[in-house]
Amino acid sequence: MDKNSKVTSPRYQQIATDIAAKIVDKQYQIGEKIYARSAIASQYGVSAETARRAICILSDLNIVDTTKGSGVIIKSYENAIKFVQQYNDIQTVNDLKKEILESAERQKHETEFLHNCLAKLIDRTDRFRAINPFNPLEILITADTPYLNKTTSTINFWHNTTATIIAIKRDNNLIMSPGPYAEFMEHDIFYFLGDENSYERVFKFMYPMK
Repeated sequence: MDKNSKVTSPRYQQIATDIAAKIVDKQYQIGEKIYARSAIASQYGVSAETARRAICILSDLNIVDTTKGSGVIIKSYENAIKFVQQYNDIQTVNDLKKEILESAERQKHETEFLHNCLAKLIDRTDRFRAINPFNPLEILITADTPYLNKTTSTINFWHNTTATIIAIKRDNNLIMSPGPYAEFMEHDIFYFLGDENSYERVFKFMYPMK
């Protein structure tokens, strides 16, 4: 793995977290209308689609209400707290990942490094603690898949494969916990966890013509 690789979270997730943090800090009040999606896109300097995904996260978690024609309305202070706490936990894990990346030059093989990295992350994540240890599986995204540039939620990836995506390697970046709005882009490597038959199910789902 390239020693210059960076651990990042998707931009739309960062925006959703920033808005939730402002709710926690009570910069916004319950029932207050804060933005239209176009205004969010302008404020954060992102595309309308990225702004839409950020709001979708907050809406899915019942933090805001997005009734058509009403803009974005603050709905739940408590749910905002939960989301921010969860994001902070992920950042703690990402800090650990950064420390591991700094020692990457001493690793002789990329696979050996990745397994050590994910083993430590799993050990720090309650979500996977009951089934630790895991050996993550991976699949390369090519132009042969009919789901190129579609999101995991759009194609119901988990429902069709029962596999859990835990990371994406995109260029020199390793994106951890990418969430339901992650896109399948050509040359991506998706890392996932599942049972002994998961790889076969994922491969047949992603490449049904092969």
